[in-house]
Order: sequence, then C-alpha cells, then structure tokens
Amino acid sequence: MLNFFHWEDVGSDFPFYRDSPSSLTFRQWWLVVAATAAAFMALALTATLSGAGLFWPFLPAIGLAAIPLLALARVAPEHWTCLFGRVGLREVRLMLGFALLNIVITMGLGAIVLALGHTSSNSATSQLGSLDALELIAFFAKTLPQLLGEELITILPFLALLHWLTQSLQWGRKTAIVAVWVLTSVMFGLLHLPTYDWNWLQCIVVIGGARMVLTLPWIMTKNLWVSTGAHITNDWILFGVGVLGAGLAGKV
Repeated sequence: MLNFFHWEDVGSDFPFYRDSPSSLTFRQWWLVVAATAAAFMALALTATLSGAGLFWPFLPAIGLAAIPLLALARVAPEHWTCLFGRVGLREVRLMLGFALLNIVITMGLGAIVLALGHTSSNSATSQLGSLDALELIAFFAKTLPQLLGEELITILPFLALLHWLTQSLQWGRKTAIVAVWVLTSVMFGLLHLPTYDWNWLQCIVVIGGARMVLTLPWIMTKNLWVSTGAHITNDWILFGVGVLGAGLAGKV
C-alpha cells in the first residue's frame, strides 16, 4: 500500500473501502449513507429546539453521531470501532495544530470571499453573547456530540465514495482520495447553506476549505478522534473569541 503523502502514517489504510478490516457491500454502504442523511435531516428539522430549554437540543445533536454509528455497527458489528484510535500526546498535538492551521486558513479564505462580495454570520453563534453562564455551558457541551456527528457525516460518505471509486471504477488510490476529499468537503459546505443565509460562495470556499483542512488529520491518522478533536478545538476557540468579544462590547 502506497501512502498518500509522506505525512500519511506509514502502514495505515482506510477501513471498509476494501478488505481491511472488512469490505462493505454497496447495499450496506447505502444503509450507512442513508443513516447519515437521516441524522442530518433530523438535526436540521429540529433546529428550533434551540429555544426549547437546556435538555431537548441535545437530542438531535446526539442523534447526529449516534444514528450513523448505529448503522455502521449494524453492518460491521465486529469492526465499527476501528474508526477510533488511541489518543496520546501526539494525537493531542495534531488536534491543536490542525485547529490553529484551520483558523488561519479560514480567516484568509474569509477575507477573499469578503473582498469578492459579502459573508454571512452564523445566527446561532452570533447570539452567544446574550446567553447566561448555564446556557453557555449547555451550548458548549452540546457541540461535543454534534461535532463528532459532523465528522461522521463527512467521513462515512468519504469511505463510501472511496469504495465505489476504487472497487467499481478501478480508480487509483491516490486519485480517489483526492476526489473524495474535495467532494465531501464541498458537500459539507453545501450542508451549511441554510446556516449562512444561502451564501454559496462562502459555504463552498470558506466552509468547504475549512472542511478540507479538518479532513487532513483523518487522512493522516485514520483516527476519527483526531479530526474530531481538531474540529472541537477550532470551533471552541472561535466560539470563545465570540463570547469574549460580546462581553467586551457590552462593557463599552
């Protein structure tokens, strides 16, 4: 097995797209991908639960992670946990490093999009400054399962497409990786269209670009904890800056 780039962990390969640890059939992949779509739709349709107290908004956030994992566990009961690897000092460093890299790149992409037109704000995060301490704790806690779910609704289609391109279309591994890396990043950006007022340029360039960076630790390590940790660190830094900024503005 040839590595994608020199930074891809030596001897590692993606699970489920071929025989290691097991290869899923196309019917099984359809079930898994359908479950990821259902989980996202449940989250989108229950977005109004943000005003339904502290507990209820956790349900769709948990479902975003639980539904795809349950589907994967159904078709690969002995191997579904291979998505998750160990977490040591190296993995923590990668989480922090990719999170900081993503913030820098996102800021650059955002500046380009702003120069070409305009950017839209995330209405949910723009209201963080109005939350009290308990509501802020609940908000940050809810992001833990939700961001794990966002990783799953990216990585599971990544693996399904990789399986299709390499096994059915006989694409080379490196070409297929690049293709699914780009495709799933654009898909992730498009899923954010309602969040960012249907700003296509922002969602494809900024959100899709950020997703490309956050997928890199997955390609590198094949460990979903690393990409999830980078995603959580990235978002928590941005949320924290937003809360701090709102607090300072309130004192002026």
